[in-house]
Amino acid sequence: MFYAVIDTNVLVSALLNINSNPGKVLLSVFNGETCPLLNAEIVAEYRDVLARKKFHFPADTVDIVMGRLAAVSMNINAADGEYPEISDPEDRCFFAVTMTGRLSEDTFLVTGNIRHFPAKPFVVTPAQFVEMLETKRQS
Repeated sequence: MFYAVIDTNVLVSALLNINSNPGKVLLSVFNGETCPLLNAEIVAEYRDVLARKKFHFPADTVDIVMGRLAAVSMNINAADGEYPEISDPEDRCFFAVTMTGRLSEDTFLVTGNIRHFPAKPFVVTPAQFVEMLETKRQS
């Protein structure tokens, strides 16, 4: 099993197009291949962004997705670390949860905004994560 902190942009992209790589990341959560790592701050950001009118996500769809994520996720109490290389305060919580939740080498931060985070082997794009999923399925 993989563990993943899923950046909000990946979740939004998944809901906009379930057949995309971000959609495949979300499906890997729902089919038990990936355990999402969350904390209250990430959940609040998910809810805030998914409720934005520009996305037109029905409230019941958001509730279903959030409920399914909560049911299969691992809550991580991340310490507020100093991450000066991350300029956006909203990105820091995602990195902090990743760093605190690094349970194994199978723990990743999946983001469509790679440049917002330090260049680390565990910070990956949805396409890279899907490739790892497919490799694991074949082994």
